[in-house]
Amino acid sequence: MGGCHSYPSSTKVDSKTPRDINNEKLGINNNNQEVQPYLQQQNVCHSLPNIDVLALAKLPPGVDKSEWLASNTVAFFKHINLFSSALSEFCTPSTCPTACGPENTVYFWNDDQGRKLKCSAPLYFDYAMSYIQELLTDEEVFPTKAGTKFPNGFVFMVQKVFQLLFRTLAHIYWSHYTETLALGLHPHLNTLFLHLTHFCQQHALLDPEDTEPLQDLIAALEQHSRAPKANADLNKSN
Repeated sequence: MGGCHSYPSSTKVDSKTPRDINNEKLGINNNNQEVQPYLQQQNVCHSLPNIDVLALAKLPPGVDKSEWLASNTVAFFKHINLFSSALSEFCTPSTCPTACGPENTVYFWNDDQGRKLKCSAPLYFDYAMSYIQELLTDEEVFPTKAGTKFPNGFVFMVQKVFQLLFRTLAHIYWSHYTETLALGLHPHLNTLFLHLTHFCQQHALLDPEDTEPLQDLIAALEQHSRAPKANADLNKSN
């Protein structure tokens, strides 16, 4: 499969470490405010510079679509797993007794018998990351040898992976955005989230009901990302 995308470092490095942050209960009550912190203009406007997520999401000419989906699935998993790990100290059974997203959306895990399990956020996302890791290392699902065909139903499995990745980011925005700000990671988070949503839109990987809890953020980030281009076009015309 192809290589993984990497994002450059933010221009401003925050010197704080996780232990510098007041480790208070945030969880599902973190965002009971009129305007969610992640929607505030001073936070929406922060992203990594010189990243064209639209260009990154498009299928390059001559590249097999399944190959493109596979390489990007691996890349997104690595980025989001790393980001989630950076905040793991703050996502505990006591701070996050349920796996939740915006508007108090609760995510249930389906076990091998198809039963819905309501579990803590760290347990849910441990299940999710383990499930994805198992898929990515299965040669029959994500083949790495040249000329090996992808299985029937491959796109369906990729859709499931991106649903879980989206839920991971939704939980971070909803329950751990305060820590993200304190660590100076919000430009990375915004860029990663916008890249993921554009990629999913481009390749029909998520249903509207999956993205609905963060649709307001998607709209805000897209509006901000279009603003620099609009200003540049205006300057050219002048």
